[in-house]
Amino acid sequence: MAPDQPRVFISLPLTGDQLASLGEYEIIRRTATGPIQREELVEMLATASGHLGSAVLAIPNDVIDAAPNLRAISNSGVGFDNVDLAYARQRGIAVCNTPGVLSGAVADLTLGLILQLARGLGDAQAMVRERRWIAGASPPPLGADLKGKTLAIIGMGRIGLEVAFRARAFGMRVIYHDVRPECPAPDGASSVEFVEALRQADYLSLHTNLTAESHHLIGADALAEMKPTAYVLNTARGPIVDQRALYAALKEGRIAGAALDVLEVEPPAADELFLSLPNVIITPHIGSATVETRDAMARLAVQNLADCLAGRACANIVNR
Repeated sequence: MAPDQPRVFISLPLTGDQLASLGEYEIIRRTATGPIQREELVEMLATASGHLGSAVLAIPNDVIDAAPNLRAISNSGVGFDNVDLAYARQRGIAVCNTPGVLSGAVADLTLGLILQLARGLGDAQAMVRERRWIAGASPPPLGADLKGKTLAIIGMGRIGLEVAFRARAFGMRVIYHDVRPECPAPDGASSVEFVEALRQADYLSLHTNLTAESHHLIGADALAEMKPTAYVLNTARGPIVDQRALYAALKEGRIAGAALDVLEVEPPAADELFLSLPNVIITPHIGSATVETRDAMARLAVQNLADCLAGRACANIVNR
């Protein structure tokens, strides 16, 4: 390796084939396992020109300050709340994400969670595994049809669109709220005000970015507007939901249930209150966790990083 060869820190376990477009750079890989600690991040970024890692790996400003050569942060994921975008821009650091390639996988998971909530699939499976399926005994509780039910989507971006298309195929009525005055929506979907989305929803599905405005968007006031038979689904970012307010609403029966692929703190603590509730489904942030999608995300994140470092046009810079 030439001593002046630019270096990039890759904090995800990518393959050589996925990293092929970074051939001119010295690749710094992780040797440790488990969550990345601040000290390790500072050490690995100290001489790096670029970083490629998870969109949920926080890179605070003081870590950026300790990386004088850093010119690009490439997130593998659609999120970008792990970096102070304005500060990175001030430092001349491009921040990228990987939109589009994970939309279908997240939408598939969202519909799967809706189906699990509607039909009680987890309880039905447990009934069989726990040998409670006994001839002549009480049958399992009845589920609900999706046809005719109202799905309210908060955030009609790429993922919201994919969810809407799938829900329409199940015969659901789709309404949505988006902060943009005009955004694409599938035929038959209706734009409504935020409060109306809450009031009409049988299933409320969150697909908005995490920003200062959307932090705790679904809190006590929002939950109070919802029907007691309604469900909340979050496959976006954990802090969009005020977990304490949601816990209270679920425990008191003010809404019927929830399905959460993301939490405010991940993974949850052993004493996390949600884990004790029977009307909550929690999955370990697996929205994009398919072989095909993760490969596409990795390749796009690598291409974003290579383009930014080479000064080429990159469509996925989020702090342009």
